[in-house]
Amino acid sequence: MASHAALPHRRFVRQPVLALLVTALIAVLLGLPFLSVAPNRLVTGQGVPLAAVLEGAWWGLLAPVVLLAAAAWVPPQRALHVTTTVAAVALLVGLVALAGAAAGQSSAQGPALARVSLGGGFWLALLLAWAVVADALPRVGWGRWWQMATHALLLGALALLLAGGALDALSLLKEYAQRQDVFQAALWRHLQIVGTTLVPALLIGVPLGLAAARRPRLAQPLFAVLNLIQTVPSIALFGLLIAPLARLGQAWPGWGLQGIGLLPAVIALTLYALLPIVHGVVSGLQQVPATVIEAATGMGMSPRQRFRQVELPLALPVLLSALRLTTVQLVGLAVVAALIGAGGLGAIIFQGLLSSALDLVLLGVLPVVALALAADAAFRLLTPAGRPP
Repeated sequence: MASHAALPHRRFVRQPVLALLVTALIAVLLGLPFLSVAPNRLVTGQGVPLAAVLEGAWWGLLAPVVLLAAAAWVPPQRALHVTTTVAAVALLVGLVALAGAAAGQSSAQGPALARVSLGGGFWLALLLAWAVVADALPRVGWGRWWQMATHALLLGALALLLAGGALDALSLLKEYAQRQDVFQAALWRHLQIVGTTLVPALLIGVPLGLAAARRPRLAQPLFAVLNLIQTVPSIALFGLLIAPLARLGQAWPGWGLQGIGLLPAVIALTLYALLPIVHGVVSGLQQVPATVIEAATGMGMSPRQRFRQVELPLALPVLLSALRLTTVQLVGLAVVAALIGAGGLGAIIFQGLLSSALDLVLLGVLPVVALALAADAAFRLLTPAGRPP
């Protein structure tokens, strides 16, 4: 009689990651409010479950959930991953469309000042559905350009819903309609802060990285200083720059120096950006094989030619990765710059926090997340294929 240890192990759940995501998705849809309805923008709303807004053809939205739950028990194969991706995309777009339709119906039946906000169940379900897409899409076997195209099509479908007015009844879109000019100015200011910071960060960070890579004795004290800057909280660093810049502005009034506004924000963010840029330059140059450098030297290349034609192309993926991390970091840190009068999307976020208006907070937060994701995707596309990201 064979022992239990000799019996083959059967794995009933063939895709445990998918099973975990779908289980969490079902729990979120059943246990958390899908929408929140309030008499006005400042009062806490009352949660509305998903079952209360499902009616008519909208019950078909459960079909992708059932399909995803069944896919976790099927042996993984390419066709199944394609089906999983399509089902998750359909669920994600359907959830957004359902939220817009339910908000429109609630607004039509309620008082004029009533606000319909997206509940915690909606946001978590949206995140989990996107996680299913992100998990299944690489398993299909498509290249990164096709993967990016799939994400772009998904975003395009959501943009069509937005442009078609299907979401206008949501409180978030009402906040945007009331502050459209303010929002556009804040978005442009946020981009200006990030772009203005990247230029001096690269002009300072790249030469420092080259010097540290060529002179190892310089690298240790340089990284010690840059690491020390990173440990200083952003608000504290902004505050430390106010007094000296204000005094410099008084001493040289014609230079436009002041303790609040864009200048201290750019200086502080530049200091934060130096560490990843310098580290990326040093790491990129150090990973170039010594044999390649010796071969280039043996071919009669000068140090400048060797750097431009050999070292820089081989170090480029690491440099782009460092620049990607720096840009994403700056997009987030620029929010805090609003505390010293630099403006940007942080001004909308803090205004929403002060007035306890959650949708106004989201009006500033969501573009920041979108900018970070867009910057990350752009630099990933720029990274040469076949090289380490």
